[in-house]
Amino acid sequence: MKALEGKQIVLGITGGIAAYKACDLCSRLRKAGADVFVIMTKNACEFVAPLTFETLSNHPVVTDTFKRPDTWEVEHVALAKRADLFVIAPATANIMAKMAHGIADDMLSTTVLATRAPILIAPAMNTGMWENIATQENAEILKKRGVCFVGPEGGYLACGDTGAGRMSEPAEIFAKIEEILSPNQDMAGLSVLVTAGPTQEKLDPVRYISNRSSGKMGYAIAEAAARRGAKVTLITGPTNLSIPQGAEGVKILSTQDLYDEMISRCGNADIIIQAAAPADFTPETVADEKIKKQMDGNMTLTLKQTPDVARAVGERKRPGQTLIGFAAETNDVLENAQGKLKKKNLDMIVANDVTVPGAGFDVDTNIVTFITHQGMESLPCMQKTQVAEELLHRALKLHNR
Repeated sequence: MKALEGKQIVLGITGGIAAYKACDLCSRLRKAGADVFVIMTKNACEFVAPLTFETLSNHPVVTDTFKRPDTWEVEHVALAKRADLFVIAPATANIMAKMAHGIADDMLSTTVLATRAPILIAPAMNTGMWENIATQENAEILKKRGVCFVGPEGGYLACGDTGAGRMSEPAEIFAKIEEILSPNQDMAGLSVLVTAGPTQEKLDPVRYISNRSSGKMGYAIAEAAARRGAKVTLITGPTNLSIPQGAEGVKILSTQDLYDEMISRCGNADIIIQAAAPADFTPETVADEKIKKQMDGNMTLTLKQTPDVARAVGERKRPGQTLIGFAAETNDVLENAQGKLKKKNLDMIVANDVTVPGAGFDVDTNIVTFITHQGMESLPCMQKTQVAEELLHRALKLHNR
């Protein structure tokens, strides 16, 4: 039996250019055996005709709160009760704001407010709108209420901007729907410790040394592990990301902070995945006041090595633990990664060349090679969410040997 066979999904479509992608999503859901009921906002109808979705879903499309229903029932309540899952793709900043603040002024916002089904939204908007503090606060409110998000992704937008705001591809939204309606709980009972993001090494009260890590890879791993039933602790450096639903977040700043947290927690974890990018060096002294420009125009900064967190965790490895590290390299990638695999007592290391487009910092994709003591396997460019699933699949195999 297909995972979505017989599932009833309400698909809400709001007014954005990405509405055309919802046609593909609707088609995929129907082919998977789901029954799809479409609600379109007035603005969505300006981008795609309701007839398109009526043909794809084989059901009338709902667009008007006050249109007499074909059957004698309160339609928005009937749809709200019918849903096994409520999906909004694309989800504009407008519908997110309505959902966050309980506004119900059209059929879609009224129905989603009435539903008790799980909700998944795929945001799509201009980068400035997505990054606006109002939108970010609304997203946080929705996440705290249990609303699931997929995307938005970074890339070239219809408005000509480049940045976050592009709706996730239908295939990725479909995969998220499958995960929600047919969750894989193969990590239930396991304790997973994940690190993510950069560190900040303080120079003076206003400056620090850091790196370009966004934390996206580590957060994707933590989210995937929690979804698969693990008890997840995410130790994270400073990022712009929200702690994934179901994970415990522990925030740190410096590499020493990371070291202290890892040493205190590593003994209790079954699987440890170190995706953070801690600094290798930190200032030897930290100025009490802001460092001023020098008269000769130069300044000498003396650095000292930071603790090797991965190596310290490897030295404390207990029987039955599985340790996984990351190697972000710019040259001799595989050789350097293999050296770290042995030196840090890891079971697997994930290597990537950060100079390759699609595998660098602060992007939604990655190109990785999984290296174990038995061999290596390279994957093509894929979303970091997909890399996270592939990594966890291999981590479980290693843990269950």
